[in-house]
Amino acid sequence: MSEDRLRADIVEIGRRLYARGLIGGNEGNVSVRAGDVLFVTPPGVCKGFLSPDRIVRTDLQGRPLDGRPASTEVRMHTAVYARRPDVCGVVHAHPPTATAFAAAGLPLDRPLIAEAVVALGVVPVIPYGTPSTEGLAANVAAAICDAQALLLANHGALAVGADVFRAWERMETLEQLAKVTLLTRLIGRDVQLPAADVDRLAALRAAAGYPPPVCAPGTAPPAGVDAPVVLTRAQLVQLITEAVQRFGRA
Repeated sequence: MSEDRLRADIVEIGRRLYARGLIGGNEGNVSVRAGDVLFVTPPGVCKGFLSPDRIVRTDLQGRPLDGRPASTEVRMHTAVYARRPDVCGVVHAHPPTATAFAAAGLPLDRPLIAEAVVALGVVPVIPYGTPSTEGLAANVAAAICDAQALLLANHGALAVGADVFRAWERMETLEQLAKVTLLTRLIGRDVQLPAADVDRLAALRAAAGYPPPVCAPGTAPPAGVDAPVVLTRAQLVQLITEAVQRFGRA
């Protein structure tokens, strides 16, 4: 794909994020990997009104190639690309409902919508890291081999894809799932998909264009960072039940 096309694609994603209310002000950032070069949105500008010439080129460590700085959050993007060879597009945004779940420390792990089961799977909350820091990048790196989207505690969300349009689609699906989840909680009832149906949907992912994450061989989360453990509600209930039974007999 030509450089002009890549730049235009990033501009289009920024426009969509802003138009859909998934970012506001100068929030959010978008990147595309093309070989050994990253194309990244610049800092301090509204992503809804970018032009292709504003897109910055960096190396895979986020160092500028044209003398202009990339987004201050570029470390998050390079952390993803270092661990996920299957990813060529990353979108970070602040979708309001999903960000509310992130601020509440609540993962989006209930199978309520078939489309979200296929496109997203379980979406964990990763620990808070100060924006633009290595700490946040390390938290992203620790979780991204097991997820296609992440909730960033007290911050926002991040989604990845084989291209930037898939990453944007996942971001929009994430916000839709968050809205539905919130509404079911306000109603006071939800009906989750049966486990057998969840398994069938998961089996359809690759054929539908949503293959599982691929982690680069020999990579590992940064030293001192524990990878999050993601459990379904059924698995958590089983663990608690077993613990109660075990200690109840002691």
